[in-house]
Order: sequence, then structure tokens, then C-alpha cells
Amino acid sequence: MDFLVSLTGMDWGTADEKDTPETLRGLGVVYHLESTATGERTAISTATLDREKPELPSVTDLWKIADFYEREVFDFYGIVFIGHPDMRRLYLRNDWVGYPMRKDNDPEKDNPLRMDNEVVEDTTTEIELNSDGTIKDKSVLLFGEEEYVVNIGPQHPATHGVMRFRVSLEGETIRKIDANCGYIHRGIEKMNESLTYPQTLALTDRLDYLGAHQNRHALCMCIENAMGVEVSERVQYIRTIMDELQRIDSHLLYYACLAMDMGALTAFFYGFRDRERILDIFEETTGGRLIQNYNTIGGVQADIHPNFVKRVKEFIPYLRGIIHEYHDIFTGNIITQTRLKGVGIISREDAISFGCTGGTGRASGWSCDVRKRIPYGVYDKVDFKEIFIQKVIHLPAIWSAWTRLWKV
Repeated sequence: MDFLVSLTGMDWGTADEKDTPETLRGLGVVYHLESTATGERTAISTATLDREKPELPSVTDLWKIADFYEREVFDFYGIVFIGHPDMRRLYLRNDWVGYPMRKDNDPEKDNPLRMDNEVVEDTTTEIELNSDGTIKDKSVLLFGEEEYVVNIGPQHPATHGVMRFRVSLEGETIRKIDANCGYIHRGIEKMNESLTYPQTLALTDRLDYLGAHQNRHALCMCIENAMGVEVSERVQYIRTIMDELQRIDSHLLYYACLAMDMGALTAFFYGFRDRERILDIFEETTGGRLIQNYNTIGGVQADIHPNFVKRVKEFIPYLRGIIHEYHDIFTGNIITQTRLKGVGIISREDAISFGCTGGTGRASGWSCDVRKRIPYGVYDKVDFKEIFIQKVIHLPAIWSAWTRLWKV
């Protein structure tokens, strides 16, 4: 089980006299694991009944992505992971009181609206396990006085308002980076506690507005499976087609923004010009361009617009016939290639350990397309190839991903 799909914090409550021996209680986590070799999947849970000082062993030595996952669980549930190298909050302010996802916590009571700036901390805590079984907190300095540290974001064009980084630079080489993810968390999990299942759907479109259809599709499938609701084949085809149009829309915006960040404004306009065609198709059927509100539990809001099939059939050959211009003007440009080749290389092993799925994982030689691994919708009925680098070459993930898109 070399792929840690997710690590989810849980509060199963306190013990009750009505509990059966199988009843799980306490604070803990659920690990969803997958074997990249066999495709086998499993889920494992563990918990502690100590709510005053909850502690669990860290798995950061097994999976690198567990570093952030465990920090998130610590942030929201207060579980300390023994052996973790950086036990700080990940999303909330460092001076936040309590752990908001716990059932015994009232976040509004202890955390009034603060108008002061958060104090930046230059130290973190590493939780060490001694040979005698005791625990020792080790203070670790994030950046030394001799390091040249630059702040990037959150109000920076390249971060798009959602991330803040402190980076230690040596010339133009990033030697160390401290990521603050608190600008992208909207508390959706906490909001869902007071919503019905249909009400939660509106939030999924906003998790990633470039994947609104896919996010809402996933939640609808989860609820449908739990309820035993069978979805018609027509709805499954509509959902799959919408997902794929949204995927192209997302890739076009990615291309355009990457080009803009590198100063290639013509390529930026190309991407937005063709993305508008997809948004026009969406708008006729869903009424939305960014937030779609289309998938519902058991179906979709309405049937496709009478023009939908015609416009999609016109768009596909149009994009196929024009995509060579994207390569001519940007990905095939000597300036782009010089700036991207050999930068940010991720090995297949690291991609799996960090959970880098999608284009990043496939660029690293990992066959990780969820549409092939765990087909949903009608992906098991359509013929398409998963494009991934089968021979490791010295290209960065961002460059080789677009090389593959060009080959398609």
C-alpha cells in the first residue's frame, strides 16, 4: 500500500453504556490506502480515548504527504502525532483557541473576530519519542539568520490570492519553503455539520471553481451510493461529458495563467478565447459559467439544451485544429523550454509519496488516472488512452504534462 489516498481526522465521541464491542470511540484518523501495483484499496482506522492529550504515531516516515495531512488533523482535532517533524497548525491562526472539528468544542465562543495581524513564528515543534517511551518536544528553527528569506503572497499574481509562502533563496534557487495554506480554507466541513445533504451540494462547486462539475459529481455519487439510488444511463453520460468539458476548461485556464505568469500574453489570450466557448456551452444548459449548480442527487437539474450536442460537436474539431498554435507560440517556444526544462523534477516514487495525482503524477511516470483506476460515470464504456511518461526523462512535471497534452 504505497499510495496514501487520504488521512482523515475523526471525532467518534465519548464512550456510552449502550456501545457494542465494535463501536469505535475517541479521537482518531482513517487512512485510505491503495497499492499502485495491484490497485487494491483498503481503509484503516485508529483512535485514542484520551481527549485531554490525544496522541497517535506519525506516518510521515512512510508517506511524505502525511506531513500536511497530520498537521491538518492537529489543527482541527488537537491530535498530536509522535514523530512528526513540524507540529504546527496548517490553516488556522497560531493563536486560535481550541480545535473546531471536535464535538466538545465551540469555536465561536473562544475566538472572537480579530482585526490584528497574526504574529509570524520562526520556530516549530518536532515531537520525538525517546527510547524509554516518553515524549520530548524539540524546538526547530525554520529559517536561520544567515538565510535570505522572501515572502510571496497571498496578494501576489502568481499565488492568485490563496497561498502564502516564505522561501529561502540562494540566487534564483529555492532552498527551503514554508507554506501557509490558511488563505484557502473556507470551513466547509464545519458548515456541512448543520446542512442537509441537498444543501451541501452548493458548497462543492466552490471548492474548486475550475472543477465544479467533478466536485459536485463526486458528492452526488457518494450520497447516491449511501442511499442506494440508481442513476439513469442518460444522466451518467451527461455527467461524464460535462466533466470532460470542465477538464478542458480547467486545462485551458492553467495554460493561460502559466503563460501570463511567464509574460506570454498572446498565449494567455488564446487560452481564454477558447475557454469562453466552453463556458458558453455550459451557460445554455446550466445557467452558470463558473459555478454550475447542475448535478443533483439522483440526476441533473435539467436536460441538456437543444443546442448542446451541436455546439460540442463543433467545438471538438475546432480545438483539435487549433491546438498546434498553442505549441507554436508557447510550449514550443525556446524561452519557455529553457525556463521549464530541468526545473522541479519529481520522481515517480516522490509523486506517489506526495500524492501528486493528475497531470503531475502522469508526468512523473505514474499511471494514476482515476478514470482508469476507478471508473465512474460511463468512463468504463468509452475508449480513451491514459497519457503518461513511460520513460523517465529530465523534464519538470509542469513541462512534461503539457508535452503529453500536445502529443494527444
